[in-house]
Amino acid sequence: MLEAIGVSSIDALFEPVPERVRLQRALDLPPAASEPDLMAHLAALAAQNADATRYAVFLGAGAYRHVAPAFVDQLLLRSEFYTAYTPYQPEISQGTLQAIFEFQTLVSLLFGTDLANASMYDGSTAAAEGATMACRMTRRDRIVVAKTVHPHYREVLVTYAANLGLEIVEVGYREDGTLDTQALEEASRGAAVVLFQYPNFFGIVEDPRPIVELARRAGAMTVAAVTEPVAMGLLAPPGALGVDIVAAELQAFGVPVGFGGPHVGVLAASEKCMRQMPGRFVGQARDTEGRIGYVLTLATREQHIRREKATSNICTNSGLMALAATICMAAYGKEGLSELARLNFDKAHYAHAALAGAGLRPRFAAPFFNEFVVGGLGDAAAVQHRLLDRQIVAGLPLGPYYPELADSLLVAVTEANPVQEIDALARALKG
Repeated sequence: MLEAIGVSSIDALFEPVPERVRLQRALDLPPAASEPDLMAHLAALAAQNADATRYAVFLGAGAYRHVAPAFVDQLLLRSEFYTAYTPYQPEISQGTLQAIFEFQTLVSLLFGTDLANASMYDGSTAAAEGATMACRMTRRDRIVVAKTVHPHYREVLVTYAANLGLEIVEVGYREDGTLDTQALEEASRGAAVVLFQYPNFFGIVEDPRPIVELARRAGAMTVAAVTEPVAMGLLAPPGALGVDIVAAELQAFGVPVGFGGPHVGVLAASEKCMRQMPGRFVGQARDTEGRIGYVLTLATREQHIRREKATSNICTNSGLMALAATICMAAYGKEGLSELARLNFDKAHYAHAALAGAGLRPRFAAPFFNEFVVGGLGDAAAVQHRLLDRQIVAGLPLGPYYPELADSLLVAVTEANPVQEIDALARALKG
């Protein structure tokens, strides 16, 4: 290799690296292991993780365990869908374009919007992009965000706003965990946009229509963040309730929970937003012989237009994950999604009753979908840590995000939690 690159020795190769920072001894590594021994060692390391195959997991908070049909992964392997990371010349990738077109269609149906773009990185960046898009459209620079929006989403929004000169005003929540609309009415005056979550971070379902009405009276647009899309199987879609922009996360459909990813961001909106939406739109066309073809119809990012005209320079199409979500949504269909949502609702409410029967205090009285908050635990983080010894991940301690809720856990229950796990959680938390 040295001869091929024209260097006389290893020392000559590393000459640009200061000698004081070079390692002057051999690496402290054990002797090479055989392949079976190495695999056994890696398996032992992996066994130290609290994974869902051995632990009862009640974590949610924006990343949800759902059962995906086995054929989702198999269909992802079909060669028609193979493409580069980003399709810069997409007209030659008809499989990719058709998958994106179907994705856009299903997302629009799911959220009740006129259109959807070809996916984003994740829900948090989609929410920030939705809010900044509303600022461009209203020509205002103040964003009102509910404290019941996912804390990580709000952190990402702060990062965006700091570099765009935008002001952020947070609005708190009431005793029942719903948005304080009285405070919202005052805060939204002169604002560009109101960002809220549906269902909110505490799992609570609240009617978006009063929020939409307050925002419209103030001349502001609305963005609904949706982190649990399975809820759309039971709830009215936000677009049908007057919401201008939906920023969502579709990880729940066919994408397993990983260490921080991958995710499937979504930005869907009314037609008036089309020219300001970041990312891409794929459209359907016909050639001179009447054959259907899929084309990149609109792209408002800097790769395709003048940089100063770009609506975003970081959004991309998470194609593989979007395809997984598309296959999963198509497999469930309208009736299947409704049944899945009902199963989530029923299991979560069974768990809610079981924990109340075990002496735990529900923190909020408002209706919820498949996630709820239990309080009265003292140090909730310590309680969660102790239950790990019983192979139970009891939920998310809320203290780091809401100091006033340091005694509370956010508990998520999906169809992936059998009744036996729920009963075990109630027994472990009793008293």
